[in-house]
Amino acid sequence: MGRQKLYKILIYCIATVWFINGLFCKVLNLVPRHEQIVSEIIGAEHAVLFTKLIGISEILMAIWILSGIRSRFNAIAQILIIATMNTMEFILVPDLLLWGKFNSLFAFGFICIIFCNGFIVHKKLIQHT
Repeated sequence: MGRQKLYKILIYCIATVWFINGLFCKVLNLVPRHEQIVSEIIGAEHAVLFTKLIGISEILMAIWILSGIRSRFNAIAQILIIATMNTMEFILVPDLLLWGKFNSLFAFGFICIIFCNGFIVHKKLIQHT
């Protein structure tokens, strides 16, 4: 498989993760556990609003990823957001996570995919063009 094709496939997969989590899990509340997590962290009073805002932000992240604008900065932003969010959840609400504290392993894997695609695969594409 060519580097360009691999890069594009990973971009679409990464954007899809953000889009699905934003729209279906948070905006449409098809996975109520996300709202419970927000409620435990910031309080029940504003949990619905903040969950929807987080969901909209995740949808916007998917659009930004697909746009290709400032892709390296985008990769850094994704990594920082995922690391921060998962660290907070690991410490504050591990009992509400789908796989408990093992969620951090999935987050780390996702971070590695984003890093490799944004910095290693992308760099090799640039070098060969």
